[in-house]
Amino acid sequence: MAQDRVRIADVADSLGLSTATVSKVIHGKTEKISDETVKRVQQELERSGYIPNMAAILLARNNSRIIGVVVNDNEKYEGRVLEDGFVMASINALSHGVNEKGYFLMIKTTSDISEIPVFASMWNMDGLILMGFCEADYEKLRNQMRISFVVYDGYFEKCSKVVNLVINHYDGGYQAGRYFRELGHKKALCIADNFICMDKERIEGFSEAFGPGETLRWKIPRTEKERMRFYEDKYQALLEKNVTAVFAVSDFYALEFMRFLQGKNIRIPRDIQIIGFDDNMASRESHPSLTTIHQEASLRAETAIKCLEAMRDGAECETKIVLPVELIKRESTGEL
Repeated sequence: MAQDRVRIADVADSLGLSTATVSKVIHGKTEKISDETVKRVQQELERSGYIPNMAAILLARNNSRIIGVVVNDNEKYEGRVLEDGFVMASINALSHGVNEKGYFLMIKTTSDISEIPVFASMWNMDGLILMGFCEADYEKLRNQMRISFVVYDGYFEKCSKVVNLVINHYDGGYQAGRYFRELGHKKALCIADNFICMDKERIEGFSEAFGPGETLRWKIPRTEKERMRFYEDKYQALLEKNVTAVFAVSDFYALEFMRFLQGKNIRIPRDIQIIGFDDNMASRESHPSLTTIHQEASLRAETAIKCLEAMRDGAECETKIVLPVELIKRESTGEL
């Protein structure tokens, strides 16, 4: 028969102490307990094989050292939001960052913002990092929650008190457009599922740098099945326009469109060249590998954690922090 689990009362009885004293040692509240007693309790806990209830310990502390990440499970991800390259890279970088700082990371996906305050308070979190929600959501959460939070790539006009960690979207598009212009392209296509907020900035930067050459814009559907039909419908027009350069607002869309073109026997980069945005792992492993705009996930993670720590400690933090991006040249582009 398996040995019964050791209780706090068992540890207290063996030492001739109260359960309250043992509980305080377990929860780190030892200010009024002698060093000798603390040591005795710790030794007995180790000897007896006591297994603590970590959730209770974390909830009892003033600082749980838990950082939550909540990602909007938008319909465009079709239930696979954590498979998205940007989201995966962001969470991976945050995981390394919190480990180095001695924090715990908890992840939640939802499209319902009403779940976020419950999630945060349930675990007495030190802070939250939010991805993919809209300005109205962030404004509402700021007014509802005492827990500090930072936002990845928010797009705000009024919500000035939320810490927003963004990349230079315009400059990323500008670098892509300038590179295509330098290569000698005359006609380009930009693809996105909307022309607002960050995607608008990326495309505006591209168009400014690409200059007088003709730039087409496709607003593509949000589900894969509909996008494939859209590409089929638009394919002949693309050929007739003699488009040789494609800029997609994400690696996900760039790689998907590249596969579509390859299925039509279009040679990349000989016939059409493609640039994406994000520099996720899939962009490096594709054939050909994808030229893309790199954003440093580890820098954003480090900045997010520093902001959360500052706000937790009552310090001020900039409400908008813009991080740099860089064009990474790979096999999907080259000399014409």
